[in-house]
Amino acid sequence: AKLKDVHEWLAEIGVREPIAAASGQAQKVTYHEACHLCHGQKITAQPRQLLKAISGLELTELPESTWCCGSAGIYNITQPEMANKLLDRKVGHIRSTGAEVVAMGNPGCSLHITNGLAKCESNIRVAHPITLLAEAYRRENT
Repeated sequence: AKLKDVHEWLAEIGVREPIAAASGQAQKVTYHEACHLCHGQKITAQPRQLLKAISGLELTELPESTWCCGSAGIYNITQPEMANKLLDRKVGHIRSTGAEVVAMGNPGCSLHITNGLAKCESNIRVAHPITLLAEAYRRENT
């Protein structure tokens, strides 16, 4: 059996779209493509399909979404100066979208980007797309 990323698997089997919340404005979300997903596994459309299926979210494209954030395994440790340049560029693009949340499916990217957003005192939240799906299901049950 072939190992699959959760986004790829959910795109194949389908996901029940959460029922739209009765109140509240759509939460603006942007998506950072982790290098291992978009370049290594060629998974690009599936995470966006999942995010678009979540009621209460408005997906806005991230400029240079496929560019590395600078984490790259241990790159941010071995090459901190260049990693920070990449991070600053990525954080600037994230902030330019006006998003409240930046979604991504890689823990290294999540830690690195969370740190970059904190350095510029941004309130933009970092979350895995599956976390956003789970939150939508919980909202529909309240």
